[in-house]
Amino acid sequence: MKIARIETFLVPPRWLFCRIETDEGVVGWGEPVVEGRAEVVRAAVDVLSEYLVGQDPLRVQDHWQVLTKGGFYRGGPVLSSAVSGLDQALWDIAGKTYGAPVHALLGGPVRDRVRVYAWVGGDEPAQLADQIAAQVEAGFTAVKMNAAGVTSPIATAAETAAVVARVAAAREILGPDRDVAVDFHGRFTAASARRVLTELAPLHPLFVEEPVVPEQSHLLPGLVAASPVPLATGERLYGRGDFLPVLTAGVAVVQPDLSHAGGISEVHRIASLAETYGAQLAPHCPLGPIALAASLQIAFATPNFLIQEQSRGIHYNKDADLLSYLADPEPFRFVAGHARRGDQPGLGITIDEAAVRAADRTGHTWRNPVWRHADGSFAEW
Repeated sequence: MKIARIETFLVPPRWLFCRIETDEGVVGWGEPVVEGRAEVVRAAVDVLSEYLVGQDPLRVQDHWQVLTKGGFYRGGPVLSSAVSGLDQALWDIAGKTYGAPVHALLGGPVRDRVRVYAWVGGDEPAQLADQIAAQVEAGFTAVKMNAAGVTSPIATAAETAAVVARVAAAREILGPDRDVAVDFHGRFTAASARRVLTELAPLHPLFVEEPVVPEQSHLLPGLVAASPVPLATGERLYGRGDFLPVLTAGVAVVQPDLSHAGGISEVHRIASLAETYGAQLAPHCPLGPIALAASLQIAFATPNFLIQEQSRGIHYNKDADLLSYLADPEPFRFVAGHARRGDQPGLGITIDEAAVRAADRTGHTWRNPVWRHADGSFAEW
């Protein structure tokens, strides 16, 4: 069996899918994308496809080595994301060829269901209570929210109080038996993060995500030492080499993205690395159905898995949502806040190819917003 064709599809709201077809008619799907730079990743997939076409698709690990290390210049979000989607598609082909779900190829399941959380915003608090109440009604046992919008380099007393008030409102609705995770989104400086983390501790967040931007990961040891709240990071890290220093810093939760951090192959290894540090895995996934399907396969096979992000109803999804390109939504029917393990081969989902091809004719040009402080200077989004 040989790889015969590789295609990419730019589909709303902000995703990029890839399709690998073999000369025996087996098809695998992946999601190689950098949010806001989908067209750039598409070009990278085209370049990497020059190597893959004509190759045996079942040599997944060998292809990963060549795609990530075969060029003199390595790494970074664009290349790693291109490899991630191709890797997902190759694992999908492998599972379909062997008649087994990917989690079985990774050594078999360690759990029967995966806890997932819902996104409830938080940049602006006006509708936060209603959003959380709706997710509780839908059966979710955990939500994640942004801590704040634009934040001063040294958070003011009012900004700090507003963060605490939003999380307190969430905790009041959730009660003591459900969880709230809080995303700082790299919007805080280390000094501000240290102050706010202390204030949030009585509200018992599940974790606080990206307390500082990844370029300042060298500051994490001090934050971990000072924080009574578990810290999480990793959505903007792209391989084991990036995760090693944050694990040695003592973060409690790592959040590699299956569409950014080398796909199934590398995230499986990142999870094992994290286990040696006593850290939990909570894959980042505000993306589409293929990325989520790949994430769930990892979750079913990973002992130190904690919780899974998913994008159904997220504010980015204006022109399409998580189920828009699926022929059968059943794999993403969450029961009591959990995804149930299935035994369908490969990634366990069936893509509606006609819908994908139709959406690609429209495409998208999604870009993240650019924020500014009151004085006109750049602010972290």
